[in-house]
Amino acid sequence: QVQLVESGGGSVQTGGSLRLSCEASGDAYCMGWFRQPPEKEREGIAIIDGDGTISYATSVKGRFTISRDNSKKILYLQMNMLKPEDTAMYYCAADGPPCLNGGIGNGLRKILTYNYQGQGTQVTVSS
Repeated sequence: QVQLVESGGGSVQTGGSLRLSCEASGDAYCMGWFRQPPEKEREGIAIIDGDGTISYATSVKGRFTISRDNSKKILYLQMNMLKPEDTAMYYCAADGPPCLNGGIGNGLRKILTYNYQGQGTQVTVSS
C-alpha cells in the first residue's frame, strides 16, 4: 500500500508558475500526475518511471516538468506558463509497471487506472 499526499496547489494568473509535490509513503516504479477540470473528464498529463523515462501529454509538453526524488519519495510537477485551461484538480498516482498503455492511442490514460492515487490539490488559473 502506498499513500500519496499532494501539496502546492493554489491560484495564479495566466503566465504564472506553480510547483506541485506528492509525498509517497512507499516506493513505486511508475509515478505521475493526472488532472480533472471542472465538469470534464480526467486527463493523464505526465508520467515518470523508475528509470527516469518521461511521457507528457501534448497539452502540457514544453510547459510542465515532472521529476522525482527517489531518496525522499517525492514526486514533483513544475508548471510554467499556466493558462486558464489548466484549471483543475491535480492528482498524483503510482503503481508498478507497465507505466503506459501500449499500442496506438493515448498511453498516458494508463495512469487513470493506477492503484494508488492521492486526494488531489486544486490549481486555479485566472485570466
